[in-house]
Amino acid sequence: MTISSRRTPCVGICSTTYGDLVCRGCKRFAHEIIDWNTYSDDQHARVWQRLNALRDACVDQYVVVVDAQRFDVVIASLRLDLAVPYTRGGLVYELLRRRGRTLATLAEVGLEARTGSDSAGAIRDEIDREFMARSRAAYERSFHTSVDG
Repeated sequence: MTISSRRTPCVGICSTTYGDLVCRGCKRFAHEIIDWNTYSDDQHARVWQRLNALRDACVDQYVVVVDAQRFDVVIASLRLDLAVPYTRGGLVYELLRRRGRTLATLAEVGLEARTGSDSAGAIRDEIDREFMARSRAAYERSFHTSVDG
């Protein structure tokens, strides 16, 4: 069984078509996007594991679940595909991705910021910037080349 039942990590915004070595949308490396359909289940799983670990570390850096009951109710209302094995960080990320711009405060969904901001949209943007920075660093570490050329 693979790490995710989703077919691909793609979020529909592929910046690799414009020359990026790391996609600004899904955070995969350009060669992973190109070769995805030829990858084995094990290769898919390794990519998913890297993406999930990077994302979850970023989420943990910026936000914490303080009211699990409230959080779980909100997550249930999102109607996520429960066949996908979400981590707690993955659930927080999906919540902020889907509702970050419409939330008045993080507290209304059982979350608390670890930073000064309580704006869900701002926190989501910070998490995404950090996720991208860590993904770029992973690329540079793996291939000993700068993503900036």
